[in-house]
Amino acid sequence: MTATGERTTLTYLRPATASAGELSARFQPVFDRVAEGNVEREKNRVFPHEQVRWLKEAGLGRVRIPVEHGGFGASLEQTFALLADLGEADANVAHIWRNHLAFVEDRLNAAPSATNDRWIRRFLDGDFVGGGWTEANNGTFATLKTTVREDGGRWRVNGAKFYATGSLYADWLDVLGKGEGDTVLTALVRRDDPGVELIDDWTGFGQRTTASGTANYRDVPAEDGDVFPAGERFVYQGHFYQTAMLSVLAGITRAVVRDGIAALKARGRNYPQALSPVPATDAQLLQVIGGVSVHAFTARAALSASSRTLDLVAAAHAAGDEVARKQRVLEAEVATAQAQLAIIDAALQATTTVFDALGASGVSENLLLDRHWRNARTLASHNPRVYKARILGDWLVNETDPVPNLAALGRGGQGD
Repeated sequence: MTATGERTTLTYLRPATASAGELSARFQPVFDRVAEGNVEREKNRVFPHEQVRWLKEAGLGRVRIPVEHGGFGASLEQTFALLADLGEADANVAHIWRNHLAFVEDRLNAAPSATNDRWIRRFLDGDFVGGGWTEANNGTFATLKTTVREDGGRWRVNGAKFYATGSLYADWLDVLGKGEGDTVLTALVRRDDPGVELIDDWTGFGQRTTASGTANYRDVPAEDGDVFPAGERFVYQGHFYQTAMLSVLAGITRAVVRDGIAALKARGRNYPQALSPVPATDAQLLQVIGGVSVHAFTARAALSASSRTLDLVAAAHAAGDEVARKQRVLEAEVATAQAQLAIIDAALQATTTVFDALGASGVSENLLLDRHWRNARTLASHNPRVYKARILGDWLVNETDPVPNLAALGRGGQGD
């Protein structure tokens, strides 16, 4: 409390006030519009600039901002549920939002100030954040070549990044670089600065329209209020980035159920060994679709459970309770790893086994059902699930701290 009795606030975070029904009513019609051209965009590698603009105009970029600051007051659980709904409509469009939503969360976790008020205003005005931290050629925190240095009273950013997801749709790019000495900084630079060069050289077989290629920076200026020590970014940043990817994967599993049902209904003939001449009434094919729906249910339940733990971390941080925050970060680490294993397995199983309910027509390029597996496999490759079960077991049996010290490991980034 202040001397006058007014309550002080440590952050911009507030308890959620939005209802799931209100959020769905606002955003689902836009998601449905996004879904309409999904197959053609994927087939012809058409970048969804218009679709991202629709979502900006609907206010998706400010969904987490509290109502008192001009946003919709959604919880993290609600935000990631919306992202999964968008992932069902178009996995690429949903993944484009990952960097923006994470930087909004970072500013909400920050202490109120004139600088941060300006960032909240930018979000409300529809400014969109893209970019990436990762450098090609096995770059790590320890070997960062990108620099963020003061020069003549201004900050200058020089270097190159890869995996620059969302960059082509952005107003601002979030760049990680070395400061003086051993300091690591993040700088927000304007996308339209002449020193910024974005190259669509992403060669992955999934995420074809997420603009995940190269970003080059040559003497790009940054203002004082747009440069932050990397160590001061919000404490659950890695969990946030990971959960954003899991949201898209959960959405993909639901899209597989939707498209699998439609394709099975459209089948005109069945095999001689079938239980029914009509594929849509064949008990074995119905069993396949039923099993795929279980994978979608598993993914959705795991996403909901894990994202709730992040709401608890945010609440502890907003209250200034460091003891509770530390414990909740540990719980979030465990829950996020468990969700990663469950959701990735569900997505890869669903995107493969759905073809067992379909005939040769199921592999038609007109349906493009392979896009679900390609996008799921690509997202699942961002962060190595192969290590997660071991880490979980070591925590459960030996109480070995599962929370990684990325700086000490020489690694870092958005979800690593």
